[in-house]
Amino acid sequence: MKAVLFDLDGTLLNTLDDLYQSISYVLKNMGFPARTKKEVRSFLGNGVENLMLRSLPDDHKESLHEAVALFREYYGKHSEDETCPYDGIPALLDRLQKEGYGVAVISNKPDFAVQTLSAKYFPAVSFSVGEREGILRKPAPDAIFEALRVLGVSAENSLYVGDSEVDVETGKNAGMPCIAVTWGFRDRDVLEASGAEHYADTAEELYEKIQSLLS
Repeated sequence: MKAVLFDLDGTLLNTLDDLYQSISYVLKNMGFPARTKKEVRSFLGNGVENLMLRSLPDDHKESLHEAVALFREYYGKHSEDETCPYDGIPALLDRLQKEGYGVAVISNKPDFAVQTLSAKYFPAVSFSVGEREGILRKPAPDAIFEALRVLGVSAENSLYVGDSEVDVETGKNAGMPCIAVTWGFRDRDVLEASGAEHYADTAEELYEKIQSLLS
């Protein structure tokens, strides 16, 4: 059996608007200056605490705990307002599953949100895991190894797909190829600087790269 493991935000789902609105809500309610959507996009990829730490003003980092709690409360109610799959992604996942691939979602997003969004948009995905106790955040390979264990697939027969420098490093740490998609939250020059070796500009091109690397 072979497996393809996917990042969620910026790879399978365009979650930027809901995340941006949640950050804006937190900053406004705490009396802090707003962030632009471009700034929030650049802050994503390392989990909620790092997202909030980067969003807070430099002289108010001590408010992190309060900000994270407020973000979790608001985002938990609004994580599906504007979020949607990228073009061609649902068809790609269906195709992989019909061809016998194991498919899993690996995210630094809070686990409750990962489970909710995966169940809504990708109900046939075999395994999904987000940030939770006992599993280190990416770029640590813990979540990937847990997914491989559940799927019963070796790292040698798997690859990882993501949209950020964090995902490229995660693939390296797990000892498997990483395909960097260019439609997500990082520009190509950032991916190139991170050492990405494989790229996909569309869902169809991603399928072809998966076939080539796992043939």
